[in-house]
Amino acid sequence: MNSARKTNERLIKKYPNRRLYDTQTSSYITLNDVKQLVLDNEEFTVVDAKNNEDLTRSILLQIILEEEASGTPMFSSAALSQIIRFYGHAMQGMMGSYLEKNVQAFTEIQNKLAESSKGLYDGRGLNPELWSQFLNVQGPMMQGMMNNYIDQSKSLFVQMQEQMQNQAKSIFGAFPFVPPTDKK
Repeated sequence: MNSARKTNERLIKKYPNRRLYDTQTSSYITLNDVKQLVLDNEEFTVVDAKNNEDLTRSILLQIILEEEASGTPMFSSAALSQIIRFYGHAMQGMMGSYLEKNVQAFTEIQNKLAESSKGLYDGRGLNPELWSQFLNVQGPMMQGMMNNYIDQSKSLFVQMQEQMQNQAKSIFGAFPFVPPTDKK
């Protein structure tokens, strides 16, 4: 087991029979239970019960696959195809970082909206009149936040391109290239 694992982090063991065992509750759990841990923002690690190999990413990808297969998918076939094309590409590492930063930016926007919408609930549920007022006021603000998000996304992409150009210059700068001459 990884000694650097956080003490408050939940440990889930995956057995050869494909069952998941939650060591905190001393019980077998399902993939839906793991999904609920994610939704509840619980820290956890999934390891292979035999060799302690970290399987957390694999389990999370399984959950995404199940979510994409049922209901309304989040990713189009074109988006998934484009993501696949980045594997093995020179931009693979940067693409992962770019996507992660975009998800973080989107989450920040979502959190700001949630914070702004506090007080729209009366004890019985959503107050329709307040919600309507909120949307009338917050619509332009949300549009502004989304525009900022898009601008940040573009800026991140431009930074990635500049990093790639600088890396290429530093790698290939040592080679004596002769510029082509115009022959007419």
